[in-house]
Amino acid sequence: MEKRNMTTLSSILARLESEGYTNQFKATEAGLLSLQSHYTFSPDELCVTHFYRFEGESNQDDSAILYAIETNNNEKGTLVDGYGPSADTLVGDFMQRVEGIHK
Repeated sequence: MEKRNMTTLSSILARLESEGYTNQFKATEAGLLSLQSHYTFSPDELCVTHFYRFEGESNQDDSAILYAIETNNNEKGTLVDGYGPSADTLVGDFMQRVEGIHK
């Protein structure tokens, strides 16, 4: 895919899905919940293989961060969080404890 087509959240999500990142994750107080397997992962059970930050052009509340995640049981998926004022504290707290974050 051309670089100029990789600037939106939806274009990155589509590319990641074509690479097998088909699952979605949700941060909970217990850990990172797989919406596919319903398993809850701890920070040491996954790796963030890449992350993308999107800046809101006209509104700071439109800023987001997208994480591409692989788990120790071979689940691949994504987690989207707000960035800045709209960030989810559960996501931020969880991601601070993940040691395997690559860009």
